Amino acid sequence: MYYVAQTDQLVTDGVITPVQADEIKTRARSAMIALCVNTLLIAGILAATFGLVFLLASAASVAVCGGLFLGAGLLILRNGAALYRMFGNASALIGAGMLISGTGIELATRVPDSAGPLMAVSGAVLGALFFWRFRMGFARLRFAYGAVLVMAAALHLTGVYSAAHQFEIAGWPMPFVHFYVFAALVALGVTLDLRVITALAIVPFGQMLDTGTTYFTAAYVFYSPETTLSILQMALLIGACLWAIGRGGAAMVRQAGVLMIMAFIVANLCFLVGSIFGDVVGERLWGPQYSEYASDWSAFDAARDAFRLQAISISEHVYAIVWAVLLGALIIWAALSNRRGMFNAAMTFAGIHAYTQMFESFYDEPLAYVIGGLAAIPLAFGLWRLNNAWFKPLSPASTQ
Repeated sequence: MYYVAQTDQLVTDGVITPVQADEIKTRARSAMIALCVNTLLIAGILAATFGLVFLLASAASVAVCGGLFLGAGLLILRNGAALYRMFGNASALIGAGMLISGTGIELATRVPDSAGPLMAVSGAVLGALFFWRFRMGFARLRFAYGAVLVMAAALHLTGVYSAAHQFEIAGWPMPFVHFYVFAALVALGVTLDLRVITALAIVPFGQMLDTGTTYFTAAYVFYSPETTLSILQMALLIGACLWAIGRGGAAMVRQAGVLMIMAFIVANLCFLVGSIFGDVVGERLWGPQYSEYASDWSAFDAARDAFRLQAISISEHVYAIVWAVLLGALIIWAALSNRRGMFNAAMTFAGIHAYTQMFESFYDEPLAYVIGGLAAIPLAFGLWRLNNAWFKPLSPASTQ
């Protein structure tokens, strides 16, 4: 957990010394510089890798050039000084990236009918090899081994999805494919202790119920055909993450924390959809589909109406009220338990919810603003008193 502190004020109040304040600032600056350097390094490696693959446009040329980059990088990493290790990592990763991405492109071009299974198998073999080297190899090569493991995993998972498309897997088996990809990404993120990979795992997890995004005409759209079930799905994931946070080590806490935040964000986006359109639970999964009625709109419309009569329907007004209550409770809990990530996300969606409902539901209802405003005042007072009654300031000894 990162805490936000005004170091100058803490020095003035005598809580910390100027030397301690300088140390805090130095470490904060070092963390930001490290993030900037790593971002530039990864972006440069990716750009150079794909640029060389498409520039050479020949399997033999890509293989030779990639092998040279990889060999030079490994040579620098094993025998070079620590000062030049960044160049060794960059060279090795460009070479490995050229070989792996070139293999994938070559398979997709030469043998499209079997490219998916071949990519899945070759990626799995490479992943197992570099996982072993990452755990057992030289410490100075761990960054390179870990990065190549990510590339191998990307090749494997691309092959899994390509194979699913090739064999026309649809319906109930497809969620299991998405769950496999989700589990693989979480395992990879935990192994490498990379939160960005763990955060990406929320995409296939949401796709299990077709929750996702799309783009058209300069508009990015979030859609959730099963908002209620998706919210329950994300709630289960949040519960699993809280369980892991309470029982895991430092690395597990970091990974579970970021995955919990991502699940919370997706759940709130589903609440946003439900607060605008409502939800007929299970209509997308078990209800009639238009493709089943041979383009007969009237028959499809009648079947859909019949399904909705017996299904559980939740109106947009119920969604709006439940969402507001849950957000209020989460904001209070996050503030009292000092969970800044959850607090920031909940406050953000509270603002989105208020703005949306202002124009969607209550734009011509001044009484709603009166009731909401008057209710917020005692709520704020109660939270203030609760914090003073239940929580005491941390003593200096408890922070050491």
